[in-house]
Amino acid sequence: MQNRFGMKDFFLLVAVGVVGLLVLLSMKQKDRDRELTRDMVAKMTDLERAISSLGTKVQSGAAVVGSDPGVQTRTPAARDESWARPGVPIEWQPQWTEITDPRAGKGFRTGGTFTEIFDAQPAKLTPYIQTDVYGRRVVDVVMEPLGAYDPKTLRLRGVLAEAWQMDPAGLWVRVKIRDEAHYSDGVSVTAEDMRWTFHEYIMNPQIEAQRIRSTYTDAMEKVVAISDKVVEFTFKEALFDNLDKALTLWPLPRHFYDLEKVPPSEINKSTGLLMGSGPFRLKSVSSENQWRPGEAVELVRNEQYWGPKPPLDSLRYLAIQDELPRLTAYKNGDAEMITPAAPQFAAYQKDPAWVASNHNLNWICMKSGNSFIAWNCGERKGKLTPFHDRRVRLAMTHLLDREKMIRDIWTGIGVVSTGSFIPTSPAADPAAKAWPFDLKKAKELLKEAGWEDRDRNGILEDKDGREFIFEFTYSTAGEISQKIALFVQDACRNAGIRCELRGVDWSVSDPIRKQRDFDAITLGWGANAPESDPKQIYHSNSIKDQGDNFAQWRNDDADRLIDEGRRTIAFEDRVKIWHQFGRVMHEDQPYTWIRVQPFVRFVKPYIGNVHSYPKGLEPWEYYHTGGPSVMDAVN
Repeated sequence: MQNRFGMKDFFLLVAVGVVGLLVLLSMKQKDRDRELTRDMVAKMTDLERAISSLGTKVQSGAAVVGSDPGVQTRTPAARDESWARPGVPIEWQPQWTEITDPRAGKGFRTGGTFTEIFDAQPAKLTPYIQTDVYGRRVVDVVMEPLGAYDPKTLRLRGVLAEAWQMDPAGLWVRVKIRDEAHYSDGVSVTAEDMRWTFHEYIMNPQIEAQRIRSTYTDAMEKVVAISDKVVEFTFKEALFDNLDKALTLWPLPRHFYDLEKVPPSEINKSTGLLMGSGPFRLKSVSSENQWRPGEAVELVRNEQYWGPKPPLDSLRYLAIQDELPRLTAYKNGDAEMITPAAPQFAAYQKDPAWVASNHNLNWICMKSGNSFIAWNCGERKGKLTPFHDRRVRLAMTHLLDREKMIRDIWTGIGVVSTGSFIPTSPAADPAAKAWPFDLKKAKELLKEAGWEDRDRNGILEDKDGREFIFEFTYSTAGEISQKIALFVQDACRNAGIRCELRGVDWSVSDPIRKQRDFDAITLGWGANAPESDPKQIYHSNSIKDQGDNFAQWRNDDADRLIDEGRRTIAFEDRVKIWHQFGRVMHEDQPYTWIRVQPFVRFVKPYIGNVHSYPKGLEPWEYYHTGGPSVMDAVN
């Protein structure tokens, strides 16, 4: 039987086509409506903020004072002080904004991606769980504290805090959180978030936040939500940095980190559980689809940000451990900023064309680090290391020609470190002198400690005939650490000591420290405050619970001075105590301090508003001036 295509079939086909076309047009219209709705919501949000800001300025007929349009303060008549404790001064804070207004910069425009290449891969980005400097760098532009150090003056100023009161006796701090502050999902930042963050998250022994927990256990008694936007911190005793401890905490959005939905075990395993109120947010904020080590970190501008929005569309962080590929990637335009190795920086400063066509930054700032070798002063796997003896540790320092190390390894960039505090810190003793390179003195100390070449084979032995052998742990991230390890190995060989090298990936260095699974390890410390509390790293109480005293250094005088210094409120008296503490550490040598590390950076010339502040860098102020590519990373 033959099928025929009749008139009825034709009309049916046309009808199906018309219906399909109508469906397609309807879908396109819905997409367009969705885009229009999204644009309208964004514009309404901006309008609401503008009206809110204007309303704040004219509230109760109060005048606006201050010449800088980005820093507006209200006269006392407009301020609601009902939240405050009576009779205690209130420190009102100007509106949070950039230090250097990018909009006034030459060639300013919005948009673009800023890519930085890290020297090593962050291990985690989850707040208070992250333990390395790379994770901290990311968290700092996503999370916001109540207060932060001003990049220029290094004085505390309000971020989420609109105002605060400090108990004259130093036992409490009350903070008023800004009404307009909210997280990237639009939920308001509350005092309850701050209370919950401290008591239920940081102080929760099931959460692996030992590092920060160790600094608060003996200091802060409780955090109380007085009202929706007022939080009060109570301290166990008056310590010099109580205000700092209260203001520099990041409040976590309780609804996002809900421990009933995400139990502590999942928090501990998480690598990218990150949401905050800052100017940028993770491109993918999902507990199911988290950032993982090995992936690029992608941050996008927080379009719901309550403060001034950053000019850049996004920040991007890559990790390239080796120095030459990192520099090559920068030169090829794969990134806008890198930290060059000191030899690279020194070499390129001799090229006038390079100097003229890049931002070349080299300065000592608050976050400048100290590179060091930590000697395990306690047990490793149930057995004392050779470095439990102070004489051995001092001998190791005398063995190392640190001036030569800086010349050979860092091409002369940097200075020999004299202690735990960088030279620009008031806590650093200006009279401190580094131990000299002295091979003869080193051998005398080793002999005094019982180490001699008893069988004339060129290797030192103890009285029981055991050879002096130790393992030197270093990160394989880049050539510098390997050069340090080889230098130490050669110096030990000259003294009759066997030094076995153990290179490890940066990602496993944290568990190595926590488990005290090393004899000696080379790392670096960087500060987050102009005057750091030494208890976290050097007090014997910080040995327990996998604290940051991973060198397991115990010294009664050091403990006493740390405790005394923390309780001394008067600045000049406290500084004298820190100087005494530095001398105790200098004599005991749990660390061999190698080099004060200046900040060195290469930054592309088309990035505007780059400033080497006393605090460090502020990438959220950067903007593209219209370089090779504004909307994407450079090709």
